[in-house]
Amino acid sequence: MNRLLTTLTCLAAFGATGVVAQSVAPSKDIAAGIAASTRTPANRARDRYRHPAETLAFFGVKPTQTIVEFLPAGGWYTEILAPIVKGRGEYVALVPAAQADRTRKTFAEKVAIYGATKVATIDFKTGASSIPAGSADVVLTFRNVHNLLMQDDPAVANRVFAGFYAALKPGGVLGVVDHRLPEEMDTAREKTSGYIKRSTIVRLAQQAGFTLAGESRINANPKDSHDHPEGVWTLPPTYRLKDVDHAKYAAIGESDRLTLKFVKPR
Repeated sequence: MNRLLTTLTCLAAFGATGVVAQSVAPSKDIAAGIAASTRTPANRARDRYRHPAETLAFFGVKPTQTIVEFLPAGGWYTEILAPIVKGRGEYVALVPAAQADRTRKTFAEKVAIYGATKVATIDFKTGASSIPAGSADVVLTFRNVHNLLMQDDPAVANRVFAGFYAALKPGGVLGVVDHRLPEEMDTAREKTSGYIKRSTIVRLAQQAGFTLAGESRINANPKDSHDHPEGVWTLPPTYRLKDVDHAKYAAIGESDRLTLKFVKPR
């Protein structure tokens, strides 16, 4: 009954757009990647907020794919994705040129775990990347679109989404997770708070040529009010206010997040 009610709720929420939230069971490969002993305990502790098994299943991640992760930063998802495709597919980190050497060094130190990974670059001024056009099966970006909107150049986000589109094969998937700004809140907060509206992400993707294929509340957090003194960074894991109201923000947990799946038309 609970599953039925959840399905009906999702239909009500998304049916007007013709896109229905999907629930996909994680594959054995994804489950094994998440359960791997090579993951750090600190990262494992955040699974309850980030739901990696359900998220990667929703995006259709498979071990034989070429998977591009945009701005992997500390490598929270890299730690799961690279071992999943090791020896069968390909993991590619997509970063600005200034970050490339540091990323290569980090991956080289973990080659025994990650296998042969690649680092590709993208130019925020043009959207051009070193990924061969039409070569990727999946492009994933976790909590990064808001960073693009916070750049001084307002066209950066459009260029980067165009770069995603160029990298993907026809039928390829762009998976986006980001901090959700409710539609009724001031759009100006996207430049300062770390939160971003669903409509903004959908607009960026559609302008690049993508079709919205599905969305999920896997990473939703109803405890999040979306209005904190230091934006999303008030919440864990950043705790920008440090000890001020620490227990209050710990009780909220990590942010309320959008999980959107786009497809490059065939």
